Amino acid sequence: MKPKATLSVKGFLLHVTHYDPHWMKTKTREKPFDLRVALDVVEAMAHAGLNLLVVDCADGVRYRSHPELARPYTVPMDHLRALADRARELNIDVVPKLNFSQGLHVHNLWFRPYNELYDNDEYWRVAFELIDELIDACRPARFFHIGMDEENHRSYRHYVRAIKTLRAGLRQRKLRTVVWNDTALENSMWDQFAEKCLVAERQLPKDVVQVPWCYDRALPNVVKRLVGHGFDVWGAPGPTAERIQAWKRDILRLGGKGLLFTRWIPCIRKNRKELLNLIKTAGEVCG
Repeated sequence: MKPKATLSVKGFLLHVTHYDPHWMKTKTREKPFDLRVALDVVEAMAHAGLNLLVVDCADGVRYRSHPELARPYTVPMDHLRALADRARELNIDVVPKLNFSQGLHVHNLWFRPYNELYDNDEYWRVAFELIDELIDACRPARFFHIGMDEENHRSYRHYVRAIKTLRAGLRQRKLRTVVWNDTALENSMWDQFAEKCLVAERQLPKDVVQVPWCYDRALPNVVKRLVGHGFDVWGAPGPTAERIQAWKRDILRLGGKGLLFTRWIPCIRKNRKELLNLIKTAGEVCG
């Protein structure tokens, strides 16, 4: 009898902080990351059977090499180290995340003033200094997430080149690159994001993990295409059991590797219940 297919990756993306147009509305009042809530999250992940924690860091942690990136809500790097240590104790892979996408959705505004350097030598030197600090704190075993979603400042060629630059540096550090895939936005008002991903799919090395995201429906055609190109694929579903189940079915049926869940909210006390509820739901559907 053929063994039943299972998800090798059941991940959760937790935000120390984040940058997008919605998040920016409260940026000046943002509260610092709550380590106690984050530790509750990893305990809940272990109980639910989730096995991979992506941590969205941006300027939410204090970098020794670049203290000028600290904001009023920035917490010590030791908070991230404590979270990563506990996750590993629970056999959960830790994946740091920095988003280097440039564009209207301000995903790399955290990198200011260096985000204005536009991929020159200093831009990449500083980027890898920060990456190295996160690697030291998190000790990731396999992956580093570079974001790259909703990019509309770089040309197609420069977009691919930026991902390849990050991938080359991460490969030297014995880590695989994880990127968002925006092709759910094809034929929408944000089609330019999808087009860049479609161009990149034909040019990127196959060891770059693709994470197509869509929170209101599954994307079987996207999963099939990416798997057919030779990529490992993690789907990113919406938060309901029905949407998770739909994505799980397509990922398993079409040869994907896993799922990555998130709520785009701060990791603070008032959001604790919402974060834990999603983890519980994901565990029940994917267990």
